[in-house]
Amino acid sequence: MPAPAVSFPEPTPLQLRPFRAVRYDADRVGDPSELLASPHDSLHPAQVRALRRHPHHVARLLYADAPHGAACEMARWLRRGVLRRDERPALYVYQQQRGARILQRGLIGDLLLPRQAGQLLPHEDVSARVVRQRAAHMSGLRAQLEPLLLAHRGTESTTAQLVDHTTRRTPVAVARTGQITHILWACDDPAELARLVSGLSVRQALIADGHHRHAACLQLSGDAAGPWTSSLALLVDTVTSPLRLSGIHRLLPALEPEKAARNAAEVARVVPLPGGPHPPEPGELILTGGGEAWSITSPDPRALEEALADRPSQWAQLPAAVSDHLLLRHAWSVPDLPGAVTYFHDIRQATAAVSAPGSGSALLLPVISQDTVWELAGAGVLLPRKSTSFGPKPTAGLAMRVLGLS
Repeated sequence: MPAPAVSFPEPTPLQLRPFRAVRYDADRVGDPSELLASPHDSLHPAQVRALRRHPHHVARLLYADAPHGAACEMARWLRRGVLRRDERPALYVYQQQRGARILQRGLIGDLLLPRQAGQLLPHEDVSARVVRQRAAHMSGLRAQLEPLLLAHRGTESTTAQLVDHTTRRTPVAVARTGQITHILWACDDPAELARLVSGLSVRQALIADGHHRHAACLQLSGDAAGPWTSSLALLVDTVTSPLRLSGIHRLLPALEPEKAARNAAEVARVVPLPGGPHPPEPGELILTGGGEAWSITSPDPRALEEALADRPSQWAQLPAAVSDHLLLRHAWSVPDLPGAVTYFHDIRQATAAVSAPGSGSALLLPVISQDTVWELAGAGVLLPRKSTSFGPKPTAGLAMRVLGLS
């Protein structure tokens, strides 16, 4: 029986406020491209170790085991001029592009975290363990190195005009990571800021990325006057800058693929794919490993009901629920422990990681629609963890929020 929709009161506009960003000083460090990082958790440990060898790479802060020590290191960078804080509060127009094609454009600011239900919609469940880790890191570092990615629907003409006007100026930062160029402009004129802030009438936004960081802020915000009642955030109007949505794929290093296929056949329809893996269709999961592949469809209704006991009824239609609860937990007995499952956002990388015999199995998930995400989030139904990947995600280290600076 479908869960009843949650009735929310009419939300008041979200408050995205100007702030003084901390940024790399290009006059001191040169091209900042070599010092930025992909979003948290998108790098493998070997990549993190390589990046951390640079004395001023943001990965030294983002992946710090001892956040208090990283805070001291960041303070040294500020004293030495490696990092500097902008002189005036600003809202920052942030654009990502590949060649001449604009992939995403939004506003970075300091978002006052709303307490009213229905304003800021999470769409995925979180891990309590990861939330505690993020809270400890943020509290110890006293900084946010990457913004929450928030999506909203609806164009405000005044805001759009001011954003467009700002992009005609000289940017304050330009960096390149892979094929993506990141451009940052500052809107710090008091009159323009007043118009921009008053013109933003966003009443509802979806957390597209950063659920654990958002939950960590809420955990830290016990003091109503404290610094964690707000968060660094990137607000993107998906009417003018549609975000891309893709599935997140599971890699199971200890799971032998042929055994996984046999066990999956006990709870679903499993068909070998002689031609190898392909991007999964809606309602399909692809199991691959060691040069072999199988299509998994039509979960057994009784087994799925048992695996999803006490979960929202809508989960039965979600690929991540079928993969994580029916297959990983029920059919394959994969423990919910660090290292038992790793995640890939790129289907080619996930497939390549298990191509050699003995390298484990990968489970490829299809994309769900953005309308489904919005509909379930609006009804208060959280998707399973690692269900979706919205992008392009903001890079870490381009515009940072650092607390406690005079």
